[in-house]
Amino acid sequence: MIIAIIVICIALILLASAIRVLKEYERGVIFLLGKVTAVRGPGLILVIPLFEKMVRVTLRTVTMDIPSQKIITKDNVSIDIAAVAYYHIVDPQKSIIAIEDVYKAVNQISQTTVRNIIGQFSLDQLLSQTADINTQIKNVIDAHTEPWGAEVTAVEIKDITLPENMQRAMAKEAEAERERRAKIVAAEGEMQAAQKLGEAADVMAAHPVALQLRTLQTMAEISVEKNSTIIFPAQFMTTVQEAIKMMKADS
Repeated sequence: MIIAIIVICIALILLASAIRVLKEYERGVIFLLGKVTAVRGPGLILVIPLFEKMVRVTLRTVTMDIPSQKIITKDNVSIDIAAVAYYHIVDPQKSIIAIEDVYKAVNQISQTTVRNIIGQFSLDQLLSQTADINTQIKNVIDAHTEPWGAEVTAVEIKDITLPENMQRAMAKEAEAERERRAKIVAAEGEMQAAQKLGEAADVMAAHPVALQLRTLQTMAEISVEKNSTIIFPAQFMTTVQEAIKMMKADS
């Protein structure tokens, strides 16, 4: 009787140790006496005690920070760059057999790839072609991680730190660029104004009375200001005389 109870207890303990529950995002790599036999999950699975061993592998996307590191660009500018990479396991069996620590391996290859790729570009290219550089880094890292059963979905440069002297130089360059644009806009405005004045002069040359009316309008505007001195242009007197003669001829 006692022996039967002991056997039953041992059987229950072995059964309890054989039961495994894997979540939806987990898979279990099964080793039978050291040899991979299957990849199971998710849900309830059974593992033969003493003979089989299970290693859990998560399939969720892992967010991995690539620590900031000093990099010299193609035009010999020293910068600090930090990035972030996203990857997930697509082959649980390879991620366990082919590499000892897939997270550490992806992190190390990401750091070296970022340093090598960034060194091939100048600072201006790095600032203006960030999206293309991110894609190139992602493709290189993904090619290295494919044999490990991992797939890199994205790599993003999240921080670029420039030396202070370079920041001051870029600020001066940006200020000079803004001044250049302002002068160009002012020059274009002067040119358009000169063109309009030329057209107005042509109209006044064809219609002398228009010049007289413009002169009278200017005098009216001056009189509003209540100035004590009014200067009459010399041609104004000639204009008045011509106007009187025209009125006499009409009458």
